[in-house]
Amino acid sequence: MSAGLSIAREEWRLWARSRVVLLAGVIVAVLLVVTSALTALRVADEAEARAARQASAEATFLAQPDRHPHRMVHYGHYAFRTPPPLAAFDPGVDAVTGQSIFLEGHRQNTAMFADARAGADLGGFAGLTPANIYQLLLPLLLIIIGHGVLLRERESGTLAVLLAQGQSALTLAGGKALALAGVVGAFLLPVTALAAYGAARGEPALTAALMVAGYGLYLAVWAALILAVSLWVRQRSVALGVLIFVWLLTALVVPRLGINAGSAAIDAPGKIESDLVMLAEQRKLGDGHNAADPAFAALQKQVLEQYGAEKVEELPMNWRGVVAGYSEKKLTDLMNQYAEKRMAQEAEQSRIVTLFGFASPTLAVGAASRTLAGTDLATHHRFLREAEALRFDFVQGLNDLHATKLTFADDAKRSADPEAEKRTRVNAAAWRLLDDFRFVPDPAAARAARAALPLAMLLGWLVLLGGAIVAGARRLRP
Repeated sequence: MSAGLSIAREEWRLWARSRVVLLAGVIVAVLLVVTSALTALRVADEAEARAARQASAEATFLAQPDRHPHRMVHYGHYAFRTPPPLAAFDPGVDAVTGQSIFLEGHRQNTAMFADARAGADLGGFAGLTPANIYQLLLPLLLIIIGHGVLLRERESGTLAVLLAQGQSALTLAGGKALALAGVVGAFLLPVTALAAYGAARGEPALTAALMVAGYGLYLAVWAALILAVSLWVRQRSVALGVLIFVWLLTALVVPRLGINAGSAAIDAPGKIESDLVMLAEQRKLGDGHNAADPAFAALQKQVLEQYGAEKVEELPMNWRGVVAGYSEKKLTDLMNQYAEKRMAQEAEQSRIVTLFGFASPTLAVGAASRTLAGTDLATHHRFLREAEALRFDFVQGLNDLHATKLTFADDAKRSADPEAEKRTRVNAAAWRLLDDFRFVPDPAAARAARAALPLAMLLGWLVLLGGAIVAGARRLRP
């Protein structure tokens, strides 16, 4: 048996006999098992419920009776975001962004129904997920287990004996690293099980494997940090204090600094403020419900010249429907302009926070984890864009029916003439223009590409700490 493996085996035996280590391990293991089971069950229930609600919303829309097309524009529709399989490990931003949007004409509504129910059920533990335990609690457990991994040899006097007998300092450090690597491997078993669970539910193997690899890198960074500190300081109490300080700094302080820096660097106004500014511009576009609005005078002149008509009553289509479609297009362009600006600001804030991963491996692994799970901000933004595309398509489809299936004369007097009102009802079969909506995460390759930077940060941390370990081992003397 190699010397390094013998050293690692002795460390494992020592830890197995330690009551403190066993107690801390049991506590974290229970938390991890319970939160994993609860989160997986909750996410599975939510996925099933949202899929059922999406199908129900589509069935309800298609089951509407004969109506005027514009009534269906305001009747609206719902789009739901179904949680991806790996949300069972890292729900990401899902708990705060909302999961469904009501789609209607002339408006871009915000996502609603954020996961407040879980907060009510779990109280202060609402944010406790398997990902949070891996990011915050497992490094602490590693610190408890390994902070004296080499200092114990120094304090007991065995370090000098081992080195005096010709034992290589690098071999000794390698054996201690192997011991910590064994603990990291044991810690990876739960995330591997959850990744396999996600793969069984349709998650691509690439993202599931990268999730395990990302957390393997993260825990390896902490193991390397523990070993490096143990090599560079001379007292266990000092090592423990340094490691706890680093944990507080990188896991709690730096993430808050990153969030504050992102907010300070990118001044993103709230939606209400943006909507008030947009409303002033929206009024200049004209009222799509009023075909005689002066804002549409140029359009009217253009259409009359195109069809060689003197007045809108002579047009081969319903002028009111033409105005409705034109107004919706202009309004949607304006709303998309503001929505894209807001999403770009949010994305830039998120990018700034991610860059703080150079100072905090916790931020780096969090960014990679959300991205690979399909629960990051970029995925939420894509949901908003796809839901808006669905809204615009079905609203414009109804406006096209308004323009082509109804006469201008009947449409103009339908409020006063019951017979005209009947003639402006479109057959319910026309509602089939609504497309099915099933939101799915980005392909595995796209998520892997977005996660490349935070994963590279973790690798950089590991390389840097590896150099510190080699340098610390070389300075060991009998």
